[in-house]
Amino acid sequence: MFGSSQLKRHSLSDSCNRKLVKLIFFFDFLKRMEDKRRSGGWCGWFLVLMVFGAIGFAIFVTVTQKMYESEPDASPVPGHPGAITKKYADALGIAMQFFDVQKSGKLENNKIPWRGDSGLQDGSEAKLDLSKGMYDAGDHMKFGFPMAFTATVLSWTILEYGDHMKAVNQLEPAQDSLKWITDYLVIAHPSDDVLYIQVGNPKLDHRCWDRPENMTKQRPLTQVNASAPGTEVAAETAAALASASLVFKVIDSSYSILLLKHAKQLFTFADRYRESYSISIPNVQNFYNSTGYGDELLWAASWLYHATGERFYFDYVTGKNGEDFANWGNPTWFSWDNKLAGAQVLLSRVNFFGSEDISNSKILLRYRKSAEAVMCNLLPDPRTGTTSRTEKGLIWITEWNALQHPVASAFLAVVYSDYMLTSRTKKIYCSGSYFTPLDLRKFAISQLEYVLGNNPMNMSYLVGYGDNYPQYVHHRGASIPADATTGCKDGFKWLDSDEPNPNIAIGALVGGPFLNDSYIDSRNNSMQGEPSTYNSAVIVGLLSGLVTTSSVVLSFI
Repeated sequence: MFGSSQLKRHSLSDSCNRKLVKLIFFFDFLKRMEDKRRSGGWCGWFLVLMVFGAIGFAIFVTVTQKMYESEPDASPVPGHPGAITKKYADALGIAMQFFDVQKSGKLENNKIPWRGDSGLQDGSEAKLDLSKGMYDAGDHMKFGFPMAFTATVLSWTILEYGDHMKAVNQLEPAQDSLKWITDYLVIAHPSDDVLYIQVGNPKLDHRCWDRPENMTKQRPLTQVNASAPGTEVAAETAAALASASLVFKVIDSSYSILLLKHAKQLFTFADRYRESYSISIPNVQNFYNSTGYGDELLWAASWLYHATGERFYFDYVTGKNGEDFANWGNPTWFSWDNKLAGAQVLLSRVNFFGSEDISNSKILLRYRKSAEAVMCNLLPDPRTGTTSRTEKGLIWITEWNALQHPVASAFLAVVYSDYMLTSRTKKIYCSGSYFTPLDLRKFAISQLEYVLGNNPMNMSYLVGYGDNYPQYVHHRGASIPADATTGCKDGFKWLDSDEPNPNIAIGALVGGPFLNDSYIDSRNNSMQGEPSTYNSAVIVGLLSGLVTTSSVVLSFI
């Protein structure tokens, strides 16, 4: 782990002699002025006061000048992608494959030998083809809320770092995985005020331990609508489709237009019928309970502004909704449930690179200052940084899926550092200390290095990377041999088996360590050993940002 940046101080030793000479002349001058005062009365006093005033002003100007001279020069703006960091390129290629592991439906160009077609009848009760999309984690549920977040983060990664991904041959796989999700989300929105948010019943699903290819249990659908609204899930889906519309704008313009159409409709639905889906549909509280919808509304409107350039969405985030939901100045943790930190960084982009009439908005500056507060909270500075870290420096917020927050935070830090570099912004201030884009990048690297094996367990938490990674990942498909014939119940023998998983859940980012930096590699330890698709989105984002360097685009449009 790295230490906090130390404030650089201008050395005065090289000018001591010059200053000593100046002081000698100064005191000689004062002596002569004193002689004049004694002989000249009040006029002499006036001259002395004038001299002291001038000297005081000169000292103020000099000190101010020296203070800014002590600040680092802005780093040069990186150009096209530079040298590739091979180990991060290797890790990115591995992480990307977990999206293939999680795919539902009739697979195309399947690269995972132990996976096959599954979920082909999903959506049939509503006469919809919801066979695509991705399974959420180690089970066979399709939860729309975290799946949409996965798509939004993956889109953001492609928009910011598509050139990095292309340099290591991961751009097309990322676009393909994104489209696998957005195809599903479009079909899950059959009319303006209806959105299917879940395929499967978690209680029924969790009573089985089987391969997705052999599922026989019922797969009921859950929807939000005008009578049972779900603002956060509708808004997150709007964000996913709006951001994806930018990804596909050049690749497939008609598809991009379709995505943006659905995004606008979903945002209108989310905003018009304001209610948490956790209230409308209490059963969701047991799995992906929402703590509020204001962050998703701002997040979705931010993406729609980037996708359309329409003033309505800008006014939405800078008007009353900003006052109600932005929670300015208070750092939060970026996750599937809370998008505030992400929205603040995303809107900072407008402040950094937007047109002058927009970027000078005082409200937009508040978003940027809030993003800086998020950054200050991440950096290991005793005055501003969070103390919620393991002894070895990993950000640690919760024992369940512990790696989500440090990896997501590191992704935001890389993005913000690149905004600073591209705009030639020298530093951010955190309670009197300043930090540079390099400091943010070092923090992000420290979190990534921990994940990849620089930790007390000497274990890579990215499955398939390195020589030592979890062998008992809590994942049904990975735990059951591909040629095994199992039903719903008899598959539990594979859950309880002492043998390592027969299939590698390649690219899975497991839940991660406890606060004491320990990890128990057990298939029954879902708290630490279960991967998730949205974890994959943030690790792909982080790796894509760090695999090389380049300037970010000034506009997504």
